[in-house]
Amino acid sequence: MNTPFDEEPHRGPGLFSRLRSSFFTGIVVIAPVGLTIWLLWSLAGWVDGVVLPLVPAKFLPEEYIGINLRGIGVFIFLLFTIVVGWIAKGIMGRSLISFAEGLVDRMPVVRTIYSGIKQISETVFAQSERSFEKACLIQYPRKDIWAIGFISTTAKGEVAERAETSGAMMSIFLPTTPNPTSGFLLFLPREDVIELDMSVEDAAKLVISAGLVYPNAKDPSVPPSEADKK
Repeated sequence: MNTPFDEEPHRGPGLFSRLRSSFFTGIVVIAPVGLTIWLLWSLAGWVDGVVLPLVPAKFLPEEYIGINLRGIGVFIFLLFTIVVGWIAKGIMGRSLISFAEGLVDRMPVVRTIYSGIKQISETVFAQSERSFEKACLIQYPRKDIWAIGFISTTAKGEVAERAETSGAMMSIFLPTTPNPTSGFLLFLPREDVIELDMSVEDAAKLVISAGLVYPNAKDPSVPPSEADKK
């Protein structure tokens, strides 16, 4: 017989709690996969809607098999882009591009739009020529406050000549969290820049995660130095 002073037996989670926990676990597993598939499917449909109306009907598979295959427009766009890029690398292609850009330069409004889009495209897609060299640590916005940056290159030209420093200067891109594509361009003396051993990709993950994911294969939640002590 139990008395009022006896402790109640420990009860495990009920059926509803277990079902709710399993549901949220399933959401965590399904959501990334489902959203990725949905985004790719929607992107393919959007490209098809833009590209396929420009292609003669006799060249479309739908004309022969009676089924609209999603992704055909993406394939045609990729093939067309590769052909244009191959032609643009030749002497004749470069001449045509120079001639076309010369015509665009004579159009006031079109010239501004074209030059802006061209600069953005070259910045985003010309990764082999314009990529960050290394990740670094700098003091920003004041001394004793540290921030992660990316080394672009050594400062050149008028910036390096007019800066009142005794040594070389480096151009540093300081990304913002959680969107590392926006940030600030800083010019710092070389001695004020501490290069890091982590890769640019690992540093970007650290910035995007707001300091929650460190570059460590054993335990990404802690810095490598602390993981080595375990």
